[in-house]
Amino acid sequence: MELRRDFLKYVSLNVIGMIGISCYILADTFFVAKALGTTGLAALNFSISFFSVMQGCGLMIGIGGATDFSLRRQEADGKNGDISFVHTVMLGSIAAALFLLIGIFLAEPLGRILGADATTLPYTKVYLQTILCFAPAFLLNNILLAFVRNDNGPRLSMTAMLVSSFSNIILDYIFMFPLSMGIFGAAFATGLSPVISIAILLLHFKGRNQGFHLMRCKLELRRLGRIMALGFSSLIGELASAISLLTFNLIILGISGNIGVAAYGIIANIALVATSVFTGTAQGLQPLASRCYGQGEREGVSRLSGYAVKTAVFFAVVIYAVICIFAPAIASIFNSEGNRTLSELAVEGMRIYFAGYFFAGISIVATALLSATAHVNKAMAIALCRSCVILVPCVFLLSRLFKMTGVWLSFVVAEGLVFVLTVVFLVRFRRR
Repeated sequence: MELRRDFLKYVSLNVIGMIGISCYILADTFFVAKALGTTGLAALNFSISFFSVMQGCGLMIGIGGATDFSLRRQEADGKNGDISFVHTVMLGSIAAALFLLIGIFLAEPLGRILGADATTLPYTKVYLQTILCFAPAFLLNNILLAFVRNDNGPRLSMTAMLVSSFSNIILDYIFMFPLSMGIFGAAFATGLSPVISIAILLLHFKGRNQGFHLMRCKLELRRLGRIMALGFSSLIGELASAISLLTFNLIILGISGNIGVAAYGIIANIALVATSVFTGTAQGLQPLASRCYGQGEREGVSRLSGYAVKTAVFFAVVIYAVICIFAPAIASIFNSEGNRTLSELAVEGMRIYFAGYFFAGISIVATALLSATAHVNKAMAIALCRSCVILVPCVFLLSRLFKMTGVWLSFVVAEGLVFVLTVVFLVRFRRR
C-alpha cells in the first residue's frame, strides 16, 4: 500500500507539473497564431524542433545526474551524492555554453536547416536566438528539478513547474498584445519561465536535510560518462520529438506548403501536452524505481512496472477520447484566419496521429523504468527506435503512398513497431 501511495503521489505531482510546462508552449502557439497567423505558426514549429534538442540535453544531464545521486547517496558518508551534483552542474555548464554560442552566431543558418524559407526565416531566427540565449537557465532548471525531486521534494518541483508555466502564459499575453513585441515577446516570455522556476527551487537549499550541495571535488571522467549514460534515454526521447518534427516539417512543406506545416504545428503542440503526461509518469516512477533497485527490493520494482504500464494505458484512453471528440474545436482555437484547409488538415491529422499514444505511452514509461534500474542499453534501444531508426523510414514511405494521411499514419505505425520491442524487454525484465 505504501509503495502504491508513493507512486500515486510522485506521478500525480509530476504529471501536473509537466502538463504545466507543456501548457506554456501551447500558450506560445495560441498567442503566436492570434498575433502572426499561419506564417508565425509555421516559424514557431520550425523553432520548436531545436528547442526539443536543448530540453533533451537538460533532461539527460538532470535525470542522469539525479539517478546517479539516488543510487550512490548512501555511499561514502553521503559525499557521493554531492559529487554527483557537482559533476552534473559541470556537464550542464558545458552544454549551456554550446547552446548559447549557437544562439548568438548560428541562429540564421540553423533556421534554414530546420526548414524555414524566406517568409518564415525572420521569425524563426528571432525565436531561436532569444530562446538559446536563455540556455543556461533552461539547463540549470532541468538539473535542479531532477535533484530536488529525487531528494524527497516532488511537491516543490511541481510548484516550480506550475508557477513558472503560468507566469509564462501571463507574460506571453503581456509581451505580444499590450506591448506588441511579436515573436520576440513569445520567446522572451518562454525564456523567463526557467528563471522563475529556479528562484522557487532554490528554496530547497534553505532546508537542513537537503541531500546535495556544491563542493570541491576531483573531476571523474568516468562519473561524467555514467551520468550521461543514465540519462541518455531521456535525451533520445526528446530527440525523437525533434527528429520527427524536423522530418515531418520538411516532408509536409513539400506536400502542402506552409499551411501544412502550420497544421502540423497545431498537432505537434497538442502532442507535447500528451507526451508530457507520459513523461510526468516516467519522472514520477524514476526516483522510486531507482530507490527500490538500489536497496535490492526486486518485488517493489516489479510492482512499480505494473503500476506504470496501467497508468500509461489509462492516460492513452483518456487522451484519445478527448482528441476524437474535440478535434474541430481544438483546431479552430489556433486558426485565427479561419483557413478551411488548415482546419481540415489539423482535424484529420489529430484523429490519426494520436492513436499512436496507445503504444508510445507504454514505451516512454518503460524507457524510464529500464534506465532507472541501470538497464541502460535496453532503454537506449527503445529510445533510438522511437527517434529515428523506425520513424524516419515510416514517414518517408507512407507519405509517398498516402500523402498527408501517410504522414499522420507514420507515427502510429512506427510507435506500434517499437511497442513490440518494448513488450519483449518488459517481459524479460519482470521475469528477472
